[in-house]
Amino acid sequence: MTRIENQEPGIVQLQQQQCAVLHERVPMASLTEFFSRAFHLTMAAAQKQGRQIIGPPLAIYFGTPTDVVDVAAGFPVDAAIEEDGTVTPQALPAGRAVEVLHQGAYDELGTTYERLTAWMRDSELTPGEVMWESYLNEPDPNHPESARTLVTWPIADSR
Repeated sequence: MTRIENQEPGIVQLQQQQCAVLHERVPMASLTEFFSRAFHLTMAAAQKQGRQIIGPPLAIYFGTPTDVVDVAAGFPVDAAIEEDGTVTPQALPAGRAVEVLHQGAYDELGTTYERLTAWMRDSELTPGEVMWESYLNEPDPNHPESARTLVTWPIADSR
């Protein structure tokens, strides 16, 4: 197991954010291929429509993942895009959310999620149905532990 350095979860106030995404139901084993395709298609669609990408790539998860994941992947953009038959607009919600930074390999994100859900439970917060991961850097293939992922989980009873 690689060394993981993570911050403690904390509550943040989010502003609504427009994104350009590819949204599909994907087998868990095919996520890497899906992300590659989604990031390429959404970047091309945003550029074609004159939208600026204003943040790191992200993956939005709908509901609890099983062996098949309901996921959208793409980029935050400066204004809503128009659906082009493949890429669609998606707005990330405003409101309170819990965020935590995961420093480590992607296959170790489960540990961060366990810690995050325990923190939310102990804080008497109800997780929302949608959450996302923002991929803050592209890790060195020889050092997967260099990955930095910001996990954002809106609070269902957000005030």
